[in-house]
Amino acid sequence: MNNLFVYLEIENGKVEDVSLELLTKGRSLAAQLNCRLEAVAAGSNLNAIGEQVFPYGVDVLHTFEDARLYPYTSLPHTSILVNLFKEEQPQIALMGATSIGRDLGPRVSSALFSGLTADCTALEIGDHEEKKEGKTYSNLLYQIRPAFGGNIVATIVNPDNRPQMATVREGVMKKEIFDANYKGQIVSHDVKKYVSDTDFAVEVIERHIESSKINIKGAPIIVAGGYGMGSKENFNLLHDLANTIGAEVGASRAAVDAGFCEHERQIGQTGVTVRPKLYIACGISGQIQHIAGMQDASMIIAINSDPSAPINTIADYVITGEVEKVIPKMIKYYKKNSK
Repeated sequence: MNNLFVYLEIENGKVEDVSLELLTKGRSLAAQLNCRLEAVAAGSNLNAIGEQVFPYGVDVLHTFEDARLYPYTSLPHTSILVNLFKEEQPQIALMGATSIGRDLGPRVSSALFSGLTADCTALEIGDHEEKKEGKTYSNLLYQIRPAFGGNIVATIVNPDNRPQMATVREGVMKKEIFDANYKGQIVSHDVKKYVSDTDFAVEVIERHIESSKINIKGAPIIVAGGYGMGSKENFNLLHDLANTIGAEVGASRAAVDAGFCEHERQIGQTGVTVRPKLYIACGISGQIQHIAGMQDASMIIAINSDPSAPINTIADYVITGEVEKVIPKMIKYYKKNSK
């Protein structure tokens, strides 16, 4: 009762990173609330799920095993969460802001009249005072997300309805093992008690998934370009530098909107969140929307013709100059010194 639940996204028997990131955050939130961390897995061949999630501090794993539950379809997974949450009465429920989470979250929250905050970038526990009503609420979930195009950061609370539901984008939270030897409890549920036959009216006959050829999120080194690169042709300099040092190319939203680079490489609040060992920002001014997606890089090098660019305030090293001149020199000296 009143525990914290995380819905697990599972692909080919493997728990997706976004769910493991939420378990990491959920473990710390559950410790603050002095409650249990519970996870929900629905699909087929779930035998190995426990060993994947228990190291992240999961106290109870709820499993729903049925071949018809994989791949994901809306109705049966919605029925499972709605009926399980009615039984367990969690105080918080978290899921990824993925194509699945964006479909599932609103359906569950609507059925439970609980409300939902989408695309959160941070989650915290705190108190809230309703001055007009003279009420003070303790240990609420602060659901923090950008608003008004990312120009402000809004903190949203849900004082009365439960569960407090939020979706979080992949990469926003860190993924860290809590205890490699942690052991939780597995509760296997009878799917028939939670899902009606009519929920299985839609059957996936054939499924094709094309994996992305771009691995921005997992790249240890990223060379990112902004609007200051000037043109799509100048972006080729970034690819040359990336090929030289074994990096991946990223971009700011302004560069993507200008057509300099494809959307799959966009980094920031409306793109992906990255944590590389080295981030080289080329011609990026450093708007808050972009910084939110890369500020946790271990080392940041900023190359910009504007010495007062906001990106310089968070950079470890700043190179003031025109990117068209600086990048060829970097390539030249790297090749010279790496022989």
